[in-house]
Amino acid sequence: MKKRTLFVAAILSTAVLMSGCEKDPGEPEQAVVELDLSGNSEDPGEATEAPEEGSSEDEEEVVPDGMYRSEITNEIISEDLKDQRPIAVMVDNETYAYPHMGLNQADVVYELMNSTANGRITRLMCIVKDWGNIEQFGSVRSARPSNFILAGEWNAILIHDGGPYYIQQYVSKDYTNNLSGGFARFSNGKATEFTEYVTSNDYTNPSTGKSYDGLIDRIESAGYSTTYNDHYAGPDFTFCKGGNRELTSDEGATDATEIKLPMQHTSSTLKYNEDEGVYEYYTYGDAHIDPLDGDKVMSFKNVIIEDVDFVQLDEHGYMAYYLLVDSPKSGYYCTNGKAIEITWQKMGEDSNTYYFEVESGMPLELNTGKTYIGLVPHDQWKDLKID
Repeated sequence: MKKRTLFVAAILSTAVLMSGCEKDPGEPEQAVVELDLSGNSEDPGEATEAPEEGSSEDEEEVVPDGMYRSEITNEIISEDLKDQRPIAVMVDNETYAYPHMGLNQADVVYELMNSTANGRITRLMCIVKDWGNIEQFGSVRSARPSNFILAGEWNAILIHDGGPYYIQQYVSKDYTNNLSGGFARFSNGKATEFTEYVTSNDYTNPSTGKSYDGLIDRIESAGYSTTYNDHYAGPDFTFCKGGNRELTSDEGATDATEIKLPMQHTSSTLKYNEDEGVYEYYTYGDAHIDPLDGDKVMSFKNVIIEDVDFVQLDEHGYMAYYLLVDSPKSGYYCTNGKAIEITWQKMGEDSNTYYFEVESGMPLELNTGKTYIGLVPHDQWKDLKID
């Protein structure tokens, strides 16, 4: 694992139309937004003190042979996956792409604005640890610079179909591995841009007879390592001992049974299901279901909401997120129907995002399970509703 340095060349995120599937509004001058991060900020990753010898935290949990606790969800999974890199799949969040297929296999789902146009349409980026048995995942759409930066902190292979001019400098970054386009086309009666899906194994479309290489073969052909490499910064999350904590009023917790994000195109909402102890994801007024998982609703144990600054780069809606920040930014952590204030901080393109609890100042500890991360544009932060 390499040592991280505190350099930043901050940039860039989402825009509206996809290369190959959407009309690209020309090639404007490439814009790079640099942040002045001078100062002597300490690395937040070194803030946690080791427990005293003999404390209960020294007691190791007994995990069944051949299994381990996932670094992404803390769930017990096969040890065969321990060193395997995840993939990060770009998924269209337009209603025409629904129903999405296979998304309940994701361990972490990001939702972020894809453009300032079209009602600030969002796109999903799904982090999948166990990608060796994907039957159909997507549909797949284009990437933006911010997706390369976010995928970088997971050491994930980014799966997408093209993107605008702005992604070119990120495709060649030394921390970046990505596969673009050429994924399986399923005959689903939709327009072409909504027919492309990831499959782990080779796939032949029964209607057209055309064959497509699966993810396993394509990663091998690209020469990418399937295991964590030198750009892996270590686990992104810290999990609480015992796997399930209740947020209390002493920690500044407030009710969070419904989280309405200010994403007007999708009306993205997370509703707490008390019986199951998870947040269920809703868009366009309906529960987000996965037909490949018995129409179960996509749900999360943890919800992280980040306040993120951005800049619009041109009249076509291209925009840049300030994902790399030296000073902590605001956010919320929600679990078990409660919310607390947090801060977040990310200081390198392939470094982790660090989360801290405002009340205690300590690193945030998540509960065992899947996580949703919503990036809310700063100019709409005041419109976020947590009830």
